[in-house]
Amino acid sequence: MASSLSPLKGKEWLYTYRNSQQISMQTGLIGYIRADMGTNGNEFWSTWNSFRDDLNIPEFNSEKVDVINSFLGDGGFLSNRNELAKFCRSDKVFAYETGRDYGVRVNTQDYAYLMRLNPYKGEYNLYCYCYKKDWLDSHLEKAERGIRFINPDYKELFRIDDGDKIRITYSDGEKADKICRYVDDYHFEADSDIFHICEFAERLEKAKAAVIPLRSSLPDQCYVFVQSENKIGIVNKGEKGYIDSKSANGKPSENRALVDDLNGKLGITKAQAESMKAGSMLGWDCPAANPKNYNEKGTPIKPKNRNHER
Repeated sequence: MASSLSPLKGKEWLYTYRNSQQISMQTGLIGYIRADMGTNGNEFWSTWNSFRDDLNIPEFNSEKVDVINSFLGDGGFLSNRNELAKFCRSDKVFAYETGRDYGVRVNTQDYAYLMRLNPYKGEYNLYCYCYKKDWLDSHLEKAERGIRFINPDYKELFRIDDGDKIRITYSDGEKADKICRYVDDYHFEADSDIFHICEFAERLEKAKAAVIPLRSSLPDQCYVFVQSENKIGIVNKGEKGYIDSKSANGKPSENRALVDDLNGKLGITKAQAESMKAGSMLGWDCPAANPKNYNEKGTPIKPKNRNHER
């Protein structure tokens, strides 16, 4: 059995959790293994949870056992909890935002094993989701196109990445944030509900509601320099305008540099800061509120085809 191991990349981490039946069917999920290493950290107690019995063929079952056993031997990252912790500190894994989970993907000729690892006592140490590799990769490739949001006239308003959130604001001012998942180019899930993109647009129009993206590529909050007033403000993702942060006593150039320094200490890039500022001023659904449209210096990237500028 030839196999390769690599850190999870892109949105693969989303598929190391239980997904809806619709997404699981499209990605070729066969089932998943859940395991822990016992009280002393030297055991391996596992259970198999099947999803597609029709794909759970003998050849897969034999390979699944071989894949897990290849990491259970002496020095393998599943051999004990200490080895797992050491492996999770290496550059061979993807680190989740939880700070407690780590992910790898193991490929064989026909299957993909997406593993979510947790090296802590008292928790499940392994979730391994098993997929038909070509089905999963086809879905991931299509999902990179993003989830489209349109108006009832079929005009595209914006796109978000698979797993990002939207905020719906209703006519009475009530707001609802929903996690969205890509199903196909015309369908998406919003929390537990599935919609056709046209149906969703029509529902919003009927409810006199508005929708904006809450991109995961943007921070929840950042500093901005308000040039017209020589002020330093704070912008919150998804909200209009800014709130005063602190008095700015320096020259405009000094205050702008201070904003860059404050954002830099928070790990906020110039592209993110410019996007946050644009979103607070122009609306979060405009192209200028997407950090993909800026270079590392925070300068807007010119469209390759000027005829398609928005």
